[in-house]
Amino acid sequence: MTSNNAAGKAAGKGPGRRRRPTIHDVAREAGVSRGTVSRVLNGGHYVSPSAAEAVNAAIRKTGYVLNRHARSLITGRSGSAAFLLTEPQEKFFEDPNFNVLLRGCTQALAAHDIPLLLMLAGTREEQRRIIRYVSAGHVDGVLLVSSHTGDPVAEQLVEAGIPVVMCGKPVDGTGPTTRLAHVAADDRDGARQMVRHLLATGRRRIATVTGPLDTPGGVERLAGYREVLAEAGLPADEGLIAAGDYSRASGASTAAGLLARRPDLDALFVASDLMAQGALTALERAGRTVPGDVAVGGFDDSTAAVSSMPPLTTIRQPWDRISAEMVRLLVGQIEGESTSAVILPTELVTRDST
Repeated sequence: MTSNNAAGKAAGKGPGRRRRPTIHDVAREAGVSRGTVSRVLNGGHYVSPSAAEAVNAAIRKTGYVLNRHARSLITGRSGSAAFLLTEPQEKFFEDPNFNVLLRGCTQALAAHDIPLLLMLAGTREEQRRIIRYVSAGHVDGVLLVSSHTGDPVAEQLVEAGIPVVMCGKPVDGTGPTTRLAHVAADDRDGARQMVRHLLATGRRRIATVTGPLDTPGGVERLAGYREVLAEAGLPADEGLIAAGDYSRASGASTAAGLLARRPDLDALFVASDLMAQGALTALERAGRTVPGDVAVGGFDDSTAAVSSMPPLTTIRQPWDRISAEMVRLLVGQIEGESTSAVILPTELVTRDST
């Protein structure tokens, strides 16, 4: 008796254990063939609207759940995508932008019933390992975040024929990366908006803490800063420019260096809110008031902007739209569409720091 019960449970037929509905159950409930159900599950091609409606109603009624492994054998797809961040792990946990972007991409992919795998690859060995994994077909496409000049990941993904969409404009602009689909906020125009705002408040010795100059955001935001100062007839002053790495610590150290070098500066445009938080700390230590002595503007409109003291004037990136567009382009590539690019507008948000 005991052995029979055990055998029954192992087969999914024991007491309290309900048999999982199958594709045959769905077909029986819908009054269609198993082949029709299969076609609905694999995109609905060559299925009439009435039959598709009957199958979907039967799926809801029976509680049928698609066996992804079986489907992958039929379609040659894994049914999943990767969110690949080519930065050290600590940056993922420190920078709030990555979490916001990951959440938005996860939600957008959920509408397509595609789970998202988080992958962190801050070293060359980690990158090589992940390229091997992705190239083996374990995911159908990659959402690539924070690629640097000379970073081989983007190029290797494109050369391997893997659907990929990058967050931000490609820096190199040559070779295979010219075919790289991407979604970006208009970093250059955002920087222009901020510097014009600082000029409008009467500031004339405007320094900047840039992002890394091997990243698209770092390059574009510095370019926007330079353009507006040139428009205003202010001479270029390289002593007012210093590069950070988007971390809070680099914002503090870089701002301190700028103050030591140019104690007469009266404004700081900092290329991320997190670095701007660090800059505020450096200004406080130097005995400077904000915005009385030095106006401070950030970039991103992240949680760091509203939690700063004082709250930061900043440039808002449309993270919801960025994540939605990245997913739209990736799903399109997986379905065979050509690559494309989307540039989204930014918005100046004024608070107490200016």
